[in-house]
Amino acid sequence: MTSSGRSSAHTPPSADDLLVLLAVGRSGRFTAAADSLGVNHTTVSRRIASLEKSLGGRVLVRTSGGWELTDLGRHALAAAETVDSVVRGLVDPGGASLRGVVRISATDGFSAYIAAPAAVSVQERHPEVSVELVAATRRASQQRSGMDVEIVVGTPQVHRAEAVHLGEYCLGLYATPEYLEHHDTITTRRDLAGHPLVYFVESMLHVDDLDLARSVAVGDAPPSSDVPVMRSSVSSTNVFVHVEATRAGAGIGLLPCFMADRHRDLVRILRSEVSVTLAYWLVVRGETLRRPEVGVVVDALRTEVASRRDELMGRGE
Repeated sequence: MTSSGRSSAHTPPSADDLLVLLAVGRSGRFTAAADSLGVNHTTVSRRIASLEKSLGGRVLVRTSGGWELTDLGRHALAAAETVDSVVRGLVDPGGASLRGVVRISATDGFSAYIAAPAAVSVQERHPEVSVELVAATRRASQQRSGMDVEIVVGTPQVHRAEAVHLGEYCLGLYATPEYLEHHDTITTRRDLAGHPLVYFVESMLHVDDLDLARSVAVGDAPPSSDVPVMRSSVSSTNVFVHVEATRAGAGIGLLPCFMADRHRDLVRILRSEVSVTLAYWLVVRGETLRRPEVGVVVDALRTEVASRRDELMGRGE
């Protein structure tokens, strides 16, 4: 008996139960944990129940965003990470090799031009680490189901996760030489009024900073104001469509400079007057970040962003 009169005779937790908790803690979902472990949802639920019985308390609580660790759960997770480390050591006594799958959600442009080369650099050093890229332009998810790392635009509002500022990038206005040749000369922002704009589908844009970028660049005010009003042209939820539609002559595109500047058939206009700076943020759970394979991927992403700073800001050659 303890001094408080309660029995302390709990069964020691099973290592298997701890590893299941580790998988749930990393993903926040029983289904995602089951997939990663190669078992079914029922097995995960049974293992968590067994662990809670052994420890004499709740290790997880259900929230709107999935399963979150309790204080007891976080304490148990530290033990689970030790078990995981020991098991990895048995498989690879030298500790030199990392393995596992790291899934990243990021915007289309970031996925292609930043995350992809970062993933290649990880593969070169750790061939058994697989990186999966899921292209999506959205706010940081509160449930992060099945995602290890999220890259979002704008300062994220997250719960029980770490948000890391990666770097900034610039949006500018671009058109083809042919388009500019067949229209009146554009020398000021006022001259943009009435021109077709290539950008996101406004009704389907759920990222505040990207929505604000449109207003800052081309406005939503009456034509009599100092802010020009452009009419919608080709719109898309995919930024690669923006680039290709602009190259095809659909109008003036509000494009990421690091994407548009790759194309010699696009000309940047009003460079000094229209330059919108946005920020990329990385969102990851603390327990997920402690996974060695996730850590190397995050380091690679940060390194890639830092090395491409001028390109991202439209200051490249």
